[in-house]
Amino acid sequence: MKNVRNLFAGITLVATCIMFSSSVSAQSKPKGKPWPAPADAIAKKNPVKVEAGSTGEGKELYNQHCKSCHGAKGKGDGTKAEKLDISCGDFTTPEMAKVTDGEWFWKITDGRKPMPSYKEKLSDSERWKVINYMRSLK
Repeated sequence: MKNVRNLFAGITLVATCIMFSSSVSAQSKPKGKPWPAPADAIAKKNPVKVEAGSTGEGKELYNQHCKSCHGAKGKGDGTKAEKLDISCGDFTTPEMAKVTDGEWFWKITDGRKPMPSYKEKLSDSERWKVINYMRSLK
């Protein structure tokens, strides 16, 4: 009976360590180099209205193109995030809420390593819709 209790305690300890390490890994990576957008990009306004249709389409596009790195809830904990050297960022933080739609658009359009450019993968309208969805992740 004592061996069974020790075995159970060991399994519990290992499972706890695995859960803790996987939840910490996304947030414990360095942020990477600063990525400032130009002033004209920061000032750019989103021409796509925030409404159910645009946010819904944005969610579908996000799930297809962004979720694998940025995670289902935008916390930077997607399945590919652990393979990256830097954090994918957490879209739900107050810091990220301060990023303008124009700045997000510029970053999604141009990309930088390890994030690819989506200029050729998504239309302007689709990129704006992704941003509308990202705003709902707060």
